[in-house]
Amino acid sequence: MQVCLAAGLALAAPARAQSLPDLVTPDALRVCADPGNMPFSERQGDGFENRIAAILADELKVKLRSYWLTQGPGFVRNTLGTGLCDVIVGSAFGSELVQHTNPYYRSAYVLVSRKGTLDGVTGLDDPRLKGRAIGVIVGTPPVDRMGAVGLVPTMKPYPPYQFDPARKHQTVSAEIVADVASGKLDAAVLWGPAAGWLARQSGTAMEVVPLLHEPDRPPLAYRIAMGVRHGENEWKRVLNTALRKRRAEIEAVLRDYAVPLLDEEENRLLPADAKP
Repeated sequence: MQVCLAAGLALAAPARAQSLPDLVTPDALRVCADPGNMPFSERQGDGFENRIAAILADELKVKLRSYWLTQGPGFVRNTLGTGLCDVIVGSAFGSELVQHTNPYYRSAYVLVSRKGTLDGVTGLDDPRLKGRAIGVIVGTPPVDRMGAVGLVPTMKPYPPYQFDPARKHQTVSAEIVADVASGKLDAAVLWGPAAGWLARQSGTAMEVVPLLHEPDRPPLAYRIAMGVRHGENEWKRVLNTALRKRRAEIEAVLRDYAVPLLDEEENRLLPADAKP
């Protein structure tokens, strides 16, 4: 999940824009984003967060600018914290590192497997998963749940970040999905907004099953919002207004990238024709 920013109503309402914090640039939507983290963001602008940022810039009638930094420890401190950008496009609602806008989608972790290998498996407690090589990123919420249901002995842990410039895959999630596609892994448990697109791009027929029936602790479903600096309440309200006005377009972008979209409260998938 990524970052972006902007300061908008300067042209449409200059008096109101004057009340925005000094760090927020009033004539550009400055986005902090990872230059190589598909399907979220990419320097070429191909990620869904890039496209969402472009929608907001259009709504705010400002230019879109990006500040690029590879995600890892210190990402928020070195982007929002330094004033180089004004908003994080994708941030798990509730994180204390930033102040959040209203959430604009909700999604969940998913089970990824080759089509036909785990038909009918919808939960991590399914006995058919015992003894399977299942990839997961160290430190992510599913790890605890996998331990609780006895999947640790054959779990295949992957580090959360890749910084080797010679790496074969752009992200750790991409590496894991490739290992499922090749048969090196039987399955993987990954964040749905990443896994859906990566599975579709893998060249192998894959099943991506949202984990909707797991216990609430640890949670495997999260609301995603935009993040701004603490205290920038007026800027947050500007973004909330823009998100509300362009909600249908934003949802269409998320669906284009195979993001599993959940109901705001219940752990059920939104129908394809859901009205925002």
